[in-house]
Amino acid sequence: MENIAALDSLFQPKSIAIVGASNTEGKIGYSVVHNLIESKYAGAIYPINPKDPEIQGLKAYKSVLDVSGDVETAVLTVPAKFIKSVIDECGKKGVKSLIIITSGFSEVGERELEDEIVELAHSYGMHILGPNIVGVLSNSDSMNASFAPFLPLNGKSSLVSQSGALLIAMDASTYTRRVGFDKLVSIGNMSDVNFGDVVGWLDNDKNTNCITLYIEGFKDGRHFMEVSRKAQKPIIALKSGVSAHGAAAAASHTGSLAGAAKVYGAAFQQAGVVQAADLDNLFDRSLALSLQPPMKGDNLLIITNGGGVGVLATDAAERFGIPLQFAPKDVQVELKKHMPAFGSAKNPVDITGMAGTEWYVDSVRYAIAHPWVDGVVVLYCETAVSNPLEIAQGIKAAVDEAGVDKPIIVSYVGGEKSENAMKWLVENGVPAYGAPDTAINAMAALRDYARMRELMDVNDETHHEVDREKALKIIASAREDGRDSLTEIEAKQVFAAYGLPVTKNALAKIEEEAVKLAEEIGFPVVMKIVSPDILHKSDAGGVKVNIKNSDEARAAFKTILENAKAYKADADIHGIVIQEMAPWGTEVILGSVNDPTFGPTMMFGLGGIFVEVLKDVTFRVAPVSQGQAMRMLGEIRGAPILAGVRGEAPRDREMLADTITRYATMILDLSDEISESDANPVLVYEEGKGIKVVDARIILKKK
Repeated sequence: MENIAALDSLFQPKSIAIVGASNTEGKIGYSVVHNLIESKYAGAIYPINPKDPEIQGLKAYKSVLDVSGDVETAVLTVPAKFIKSVIDECGKKGVKSLIIITSGFSEVGERELEDEIVELAHSYGMHILGPNIVGVLSNSDSMNASFAPFLPLNGKSSLVSQSGALLIAMDASTYTRRVGFDKLVSIGNMSDVNFGDVVGWLDNDKNTNCITLYIEGFKDGRHFMEVSRKAQKPIIALKSGVSAHGAAAAASHTGSLAGAAKVYGAAFQQAGVVQAADLDNLFDRSLALSLQPPMKGDNLLIITNGGGVGVLATDAAERFGIPLQFAPKDVQVELKKHMPAFGSAKNPVDITGMAGTEWYVDSVRYAIAHPWVDGVVVLYCETAVSNPLEIAQGIKAAVDEAGVDKPIIVSYVGGEKSENAMKWLVENGVPAYGAPDTAINAMAALRDYARMRELMDVNDETHHEVDREKALKIIASAREDGRDSLTEIEAKQVFAAYGLPVTKNALAKIEEEAVKLAEEIGFPVVMKIVSPDILHKSDAGGVKVNIKNSDEARAAFKTILENAKAYKADADIHGIVIQEMAPWGTEVILGSVNDPTFGPTMMFGLGGIFVEVLKDVTFRVAPVSQGQAMRMLGEIRGAPILAGVRGEAPRDREMLADTITRYATMILDLSDEISESDANPVLVYEEGKGIKVVDARIILKKK
């Protein structure tokens, strides 16, 4: 959406009409009117009901057209069969936005009806939130335009949920979890307004510090990524439905490995979106991101009065990606002044169970102001010699006195007094949690966010000279033959058009030609079947390697043909490719899928025959910059192999990263043509000696 300000009428309307308003408890039209009144909404409320002259003490109108004043937003609760006529009336009235609570559209297969209401609304310049939603709730606007029972606990985050039932449940749990939200937005079918649009609007909302998302799926993943990259506020997302993916039955290695969790994870990382593991984690991380600044370095200091919780926190720090370092000597010397002789100032800083408010205050004040420290987690086990609330107040005072832009997070382990102290901390802007590992995880969210923003701020865009027209001609020729996949030779020609370093190869249709080509290329060679009907050549016995002379080439030609016919008698065999036998190197795989949500998506991992067994792969949504490609190399478990282990020289990672960026450029350029692709194996040689693409596969989109 180009004009985000157009959504002001959805989220901050000055007047609301409720079409389908009711006096009957239990009806949604009753709940919306009741909730607007109960939330003390200050704008005009116009109940629309053709029968009752008054709804819950408010004057009612037969139609929105009968309202004398302006109507900025209309909440529609009437059955689906009446929605089009209501939208028409709203358009004629000059309503700006529609909140359509009514269900019965694309979620039950009525896609055409949903498209029709969007088209009708747009013809009047109106936008639609929904349909099939709960509504919109806003603390800062005292507005509960929904059938959720009450406004959430007030807070600095705003939550957008694709699930209406879950939004109602989370509304209630804000009070038990002590995690508040300014706004709750139910987004439903996203017929018009989508996640990217709402994120863009909330990024400009002065009452929102953190944008929290519950996502089941996107209609336009790239739009969401684009908006999120530009956002100045932290975004945290919980993605459900990652256990299966439509690409699981795909023909390529990449397609079979491209699970929703991996692709969404890559997209979130590229867009600077922090991920949550589950609902509890979504709340916990939202609290930290809404109240504290990002952690801009890796040096976390833990201050505790109990060794046990300190060890638990240390384990959690490593688990969540912030391994602890011992504090510098000057820090340890100073901190030793605020603990007994048997305390420890290393990190965690154990000021012991004797610690009272003064030791906590002095330790926190010094630590958070020290240049080495990037963030502080304070742990407290309730004891008989200290007052939890006084310690909480002291921690807050120490942070305020230091006046630095660094995050602090607290964890209390104890009883009712500790619970009350944590509640006080949260109300005063300091996230507090009942377990040390939860506190560390929350700090990790602040570090993850800072790291992603740092990487996104680096301008490392990569540009290549390519021959797109040549690639398109090769693809067009295959389509003219009625094929939806390229032969290996054709695939390598497309790769070469984008600067990928492919092996020398040539196609032989008869035995004598195979021998001649092998002699010209130079022994040893590799020989492989070429057939659009045999994609996995090794499975068909269609590959022979290390062929050293002409006699072996003759024999290999015959054997490969026999194996291919035995594997698939009616296979369309184009011939046998004769290929230079590249020297041994570390095997990796490059590949792509055309993801239904994010479009062209790139995969990298360890290659060869074990790729689907080890599944040691990582993904990015194309395009991929040189910097992103280098990070991909470090994300797989096999990264040390590329770096050089057990006396092996480092591999040519710079060349490999360049090839990844070229591959990503190719799949983005040819996204209308390529469905899936693999380069497997790709042989990576020693640093400075380059790489070779040994095998290639391209599967075309069906047209």
